[in-house]
Amino acid sequence: MIQLALISTAPVFIILAYIYYRDKYEKEPLKLLFEGLVAGGVVVLPIIYFEQIMHRVGVGFVGLSSAAWTAFMVAALVEEAFKFFAIYILIWKNANFNEKFDGIVYAVFVSLGFALVENFSYVFRNDNGLQVGIMRAFTAVPAHAMFGVMMGYWFGLAKFNPSKKAKYLLLAFVLPFFFHGLYDFILMSQKNILLFLFFPFVAYLMWRSFGRIKEHGETSIFKP
Repeated sequence: MIQLALISTAPVFIILAYIYYRDKYEKEPLKLLFEGLVAGGVVVLPIIYFEQIMHRVGVGFVGLSSAAWTAFMVAALVEEAFKFFAIYILIWKNANFNEKFDGIVYAVFVSLGFALVENFSYVFRNDNGLQVGIMRAFTAVPAHAMFGVMMGYWFGLAKFNPSKKAKYLLLAFVLPFFFHGLYDFILMSQKNILLFLFFPFVAYLMWRSFGRIKEHGETSIFKP
């Protein structure tokens, strides 16, 4: 039980610690970060409900069309939509959201709050929980973090570019939705040619995520 709990939580908190460290110039209040983490966990309940509905809607699909429906419309659409609204409700009008990098910080905390609860569900309900936890530590958890970085990057731009608020908020949802769906579709397709592209795709996501983090960090209004 202790091993399963550690493998479920360790990758989440390692990434959260890294994001907190990268927020170098004006740290966010721990209370609000905790609320973001909890919010990400709480939305698991409505996500499960709506994913079940979407599963039933797409019951007639087979083969690649079934994989595409499940990846994009069941998982990516529902999960990213609820994470988007959780982030918006949590920080949009909060005075602590006072620089672009904060969008990344809060979005990652909400995303990994979801990933943490999802991890416990997968690990403790599986006979090979330890192996599942190790696999998710290098796949699903970093993926949710990268989708969070993507969403938070555009949240930051939307907040501090009022004339382009609608455009950037749309991108804050559409891009994580698309890349999340594509990530899941590659895995669900079970097609060798797509699976061959999986690691280059993940490497691209990592490169983009670190680039986004660096960009907002270096343009912080609190940087000396």
